[in-house]
Amino acid sequence: MDTRAIESAARLLSRARSVCVLTGAGMSVESGLPTFRDDQTGLWSRFDPDELATPAAFRRDPVKVWSWYRWRRQELAKAEPHAGHVTLAEWERRVEDFVVVTQNIDGLHHRAGSRKVIELHGRLDIARCTYCDYQVQGLEDLGPDPSCPLCMKRVRPGVVWFGEALPAEALAAAFDAARRCEVFMVIGTSGVVQPAASLPDLAKAGGAAIIEVNPNPSELSSLADVVIRAGCRDALTSIDAAWRRMAS
Repeated sequence: MDTRAIESAARLLSRARSVCVLTGAGMSVESGLPTFRDDQTGLWSRFDPDELATPAAFRRDPVKVWSWYRWRRQELAKAEPHAGHVTLAEWERRVEDFVVVTQNIDGLHHRAGSRKVIELHGRLDIARCTYCDYQVQGLEDLGPDPSCPLCMKRVRPGVVWFGEALPAEALAAAFDAARRCEVFMVIGTSGVVQPAASLPDLAKAGGAAIIEVNPNPSELSSLADVVIRAGCRDALTSIDAAWRRMAS
C-alpha cells in the first residue's frame, strides 16, 4: 500500500468540513457478499436480470423472483459489516458534514453505525406493498409470495429494479452532498453505473479533492487526486490510523 497516498488522504480528510463518500460493491464483497458485474463471480454472470430483477419479471412470475430474493436475504443475514464500514461510521462523528452515498442494498453501513446514509438502490432487508404504503424491514423469511397485511396486495422486494427510476429524494440528496463537499471519496466502485458515476464529476467541478480507493483502475481513476490501490477495509483503516497520528 502506498504510504504517501494514505497520508495524503488522511491529510485531506482531517482538514475537510464536508465529506461525501460513494461506496460500491467492493465494500460488500469484503463482507462476503457477491458483486453483480464481475465477469467470473458476479451475480449477473450466473443469473439473468431480465428474469429476476425487473417489474415485468415480477408480474410474470413473482414466486420465482421472490425465491431468488429469499436466497439473497438469507445470505445477507450471515454477513457482518467489516472494519471499513465501522471506520466510515466513526468518521461521521468526526466530520461536521459527512454523508455516505451507497449503491449497495445490504444495509451494512447502517448496521456499522452510520446514520447519514443515502441508499440509491433501496434495501434488500425491506419489502414493500405494490399498492399501498406498507413496508416491513428485517430479514425473516416472508414466504414464497408474501401479501400486504393491510390491503392484501402483493409485496415486493424494496430494491430498485432494472427499468425503474432511482428514488428522486435520495438522488437529489446525493447530488446536493456531492456539490457541497470539500472531499469526495470513491470506494469500491467501478464507476460505470449512472447516475452515481457522475457524482465525482460534480464534486470535482465544485472544487472538491477526489480520493479513490480501489484495488483496480476504474472509469473514475483519472479524476482522482489521490489513488489508493488496496481493498476497502485495509485502505480505510490505514487512512484512519494516519489521521489519528496527525491528530495526536
